Amino acid sequence: MQQHVITPELVRLDQTMGNSPEEVIEHLASLLQEAGRADNATQLAQDAKKREAKSPTGVPGGVAIPHCRSEAISTPTLGFARLATPVDFGGPDGPADLVFLIAAPAGGGKEHLKLLSKLARALVRKEFLAQLRAADNPAAIVELIQEVLGTSESKPKAQGNAPAQAASATNDAPQGQTLTLLAITACPTGIAHTYMAADALSQAAEQMDNVELHVETQGSSSVTPFAPNVIEAADAVIFATDVGVKDRERFANLPVIESGVKRAINEPEVMLNEAVAAASNPKARRVQATANSGGSKEGADQGLSTAKKVQQAVMTGVSYMVPFVAAGGLLLALGFLIGGYDIANGWKVLATDYSLGNLPSHEVMVDGELMRFDRAGLALYLGAVLFATGQMAMGFIVAALSGYIAYALAGRPGIAPGFVGGAVSVMIGAGFIGGLVTGLLAGVVAMWLAQRKVPRVVASLMPVVIIPLLTSLIVGLAMFLLLGRPLAGVMTGLQDWLASMSGSSAVLLGIILGLMMCFDLGGPVNKAAYLFATAGLSTGDDASMKIMAAVMAAGMVPPIALSLATLMRKHLFTPAEQENGKSAWLLGLSFVSEGAIPFAAADPFRVIPSMMVGGAVTGAITMATGTTSRAPHGGIFVLFAIHPLWGFLLALVAGTITSAVLVVAAKQFWPNKALEASARAAATSA
Repeated sequence: MQQHVITPELVRLDQTMGNSPEEVIEHLASLLQEAGRADNATQLAQDAKKREAKSPTGVPGGVAIPHCRSEAISTPTLGFARLATPVDFGGPDGPADLVFLIAAPAGGGKEHLKLLSKLARALVRKEFLAQLRAADNPAAIVELIQEVLGTSESKPKAQGNAPAQAASATNDAPQGQTLTLLAITACPTGIAHTYMAADALSQAAEQMDNVELHVETQGSSSVTPFAPNVIEAADAVIFATDVGVKDRERFANLPVIESGVKRAINEPEVMLNEAVAAASNPKARRVQATANSGGSKEGADQGLSTAKKVQQAVMTGVSYMVPFVAAGGLLLALGFLIGGYDIANGWKVLATDYSLGNLPSHEVMVDGELMRFDRAGLALYLGAVLFATGQMAMGFIVAALSGYIAYALAGRPGIAPGFVGGAVSVMIGAGFIGGLVTGLLAGVVAMWLAQRKVPRVVASLMPVVIIPLLTSLIVGLAMFLLLGRPLAGVMTGLQDWLASMSGSSAVLLGIILGLMMCFDLGGPVNKAAYLFATAGLSTGDDASMKIMAAVMAAGMVPPIALSLATLMRKHLFTPAEQENGKSAWLLGLSFVSEGAIPFAAADPFRVIPSMMVGGAVTGAITMATGTTSRAPHGGIFVLFAIHPLWGFLLALVAGTITSAVLVVAAKQFWPNKALEASARAAATSA
């Protein structure tokens, strides 16, 4: 890196450079040309504005770092302005008064990215920002910046040990040393957040000259685990998950940075810098080895709070339960479609007493009573087979929920007791509430037993025999002797309340469910509403099917509404959002709420409230019209399982229009200056 990447001629202090990022960039480009660093200020400004249009460059602390490669530049250069009038570059905490323009030659490799990564690490240091704001002349600014870039001839100042400075500790690594970092990303459904976090971390790592990142996505598609040699070479690991990490013991003794998956989406650079700092800190928190060889100890004590560990365990249970719900529910719906809705009255007899060579007629003897079905022959038999298969899958949902909650807390030794507890919960009528309790109980007991010190001869039997046996015994006795009847009473009361709902009370429940589905678009609140709906669907009662319809319709609203909004007022959205809008409608029609996440992440205060109001409207209308859904997923692709269809479509259209109008109004009358600037810059450069 060259010595004089910045000079006093490239610094301006306490000046006003306009009211938009474009104007500031133009002033700084002219500054670089005046200093002899740029051949063409207009070309440089255009290149920097084009990069700004892709995503705003504002960062925490009132700082902006516009940057680009440009044909107008022959050597890596840094321009700096301390603005008298701050300008909004889309930073998380408002307008920026400290602006760095980083320019590198078009064919110059990663020079500007190296500058960017070193600056980014320094900018998390509060005292560095304070020094920039306090400096009284350009020479002092140059000296401060050269110190953090490693180009100063004076000895760098000590950085101290404050927590806010931890992310800048990468400067302690030997020059030229490349650190190998690993990252695990996982969310409850493994559809959207998992891969968004992986992309955010990967893109941030590309801008760091001393980091090599490998990512393992533990999502809904097949998982490709890290090769053993990759783990062996790793210096630290990042766990960005809302559920337990599969086979966590692989990373034993590695320094670890751990958080929810959304932090990796919002702050990927910070997490990477924390991991780099941990790699060189002998006192950094490390992944603990498992107590016994048979378990992954996903929920082992890794410095997380008890509440966070419980939340992760429940989300893990929900994540593993969803495939049972989706497969079973859709098979039930297909059974109704092919065999008719009255198939629910005799599916077991039809599926077991008949065959392809002995097809049923319209009249079939069921439990000693002659019943007449609307359909007969192959359609009735195949419908019964599909329905029976779906019933078997749905019969596992409480056991799967309980089993994988226990698995998240105690690893493999918790699976069997969790499944046993879930099955007991179903048998005594405690339902999914009992499944939550038995999963947590089994996990805690199995985890406690796994931590007991036992003779070596017994240790090998602990995870496969002793822990599952004792934990299953404890959970079974607790449910039958103590917890079962109270939990069954709670479940019965809940079912009776749902069945009694009519009029305004049903509408109120629809509003609440709609608000929950649109609050965090795939997060814990959304999943709680979905679990509430699907857990009751297996009962087949009318109230549960109304709740399922409200949840599914409300969850479809946000992506469709935002897609519509990008068509209504295109100029209010960034180019990236406009592109997302072209596909978001299809995700919405398929009941994939995560299609709205890119919009909500970029502008949460305008997008999320607008979506919640639309979801509430949709939930209220489905309840008011008595709309039911026999399918737990699928959106418009399972309309055959929804009745009345007009009520569902009316609710969906009303909620979509409401959300679209509200989000457009919010952006129109309460504008986001950074997003508007990005949109204008893109239009100018087009």
